[in-house]
Amino acid sequence: MPTLPEAFLRLPIAHRAFHDQAAGRPENSLIAARAAIEAGYGIEIDIQPSSDGVPMVFHDYTLARLTGAEGRIADRTAAELGALTLKGGAEGIPTLAQMLETVAGRVPLLIEIKDQDGHCGPGVGPLEAAVAQVLSGYQGPVAVMSFNPYSMAAMARVAPQIPRGITSCSFPAKDWPMPADRRAELAEIPDYEPTGCSFISHEAANLARPRVAALKTAGAAILCWTIRSPEAEAEARKIADNITFERYAAVIPS
Repeated sequence: MPTLPEAFLRLPIAHRAFHDQAAGRPENSLIAARAAIEAGYGIEIDIQPSSDGVPMVFHDYTLARLTGAEGRIADRTAAELGALTLKGGAEGIPTLAQMLETVAGRVPLLIEIKDQDGHCGPGVGPLEAAVAQVLSGYQGPVAVMSFNPYSMAAMARVAPQIPRGITSCSFPAKDWPMPADRRAELAEIPDYEPTGCSFISHEAANLARPRVAALKTAGAAILCWTIRSPEAEAEARKIADNITFERYAAVIPS
C-alpha cells in the first residue's frame, strides 16, 4: 500500500487549483495551477474523459457551466475541448498531460477521477488506464482518489505504486441519485481497506462520523473538502490532517 507523501499533509490543497474566476483564474485551469504553485499550495484537480479517451482536467459532466458550450464533455475530442475557452479566462480545457507539465513536481497534485459508472459501480476502467499511462514517469508528489471505490480498485491494478484514496461524504439523496442502501453503504467507506487506500478526502461537515475516527486511528490520512473560511478550517483541523480549500487564502503552517 503506497503511503501519501508528507507534502499532502503539510501544504493546504487548493480546490480545483487556486481558482478565482473574477481574477481570470477559472477552476481546473492552468493559470489557476500556476497561481497555486506561486502561493506554495498543493493542487486538487478533477478528471473527465474526452470522446477519444484523453484525461481532461474538468469537474462537470456537461460543458455549460464552465464554458457556455452545450453537451457533455465525453462527447467531444480532446482537441475540441482544448479549443473551448473556460469562462472567466483565456485558456481552453487542459489535458492531464498539460497539467503535469505545468506543475512539474513543484507541489503535490491530488487527482480526483470522476465516476464514469453513474452509480459508483463497476462500470469503470478505461479512464483509470489512461490516467495511469499519463502519470507513468511523472516524478512529483501525486495521488489519486475517487468517490467510486471501483475506480481505486482499477488504479490499484494498473498503477499500484501511486497512492490512492476514497473521496467520501454522507451521500445525501439530493446529490446522489442511487438506491438508499447503496448510498448508506458508500457512506461507511467499506472499500478503503480492500482497495489498498492510504487516505480519505471527506466532506468537512461530516468529519465527526465514527468511521472517520476509526480510519484515523488505524493510520489513514484524513483530508477534507471543501473549506471556505479560516473559521471552517480551524474547526476541520480538529479532526482532519489537511484541508482542501477555496475562496480565501489559506495559511501555510510553519
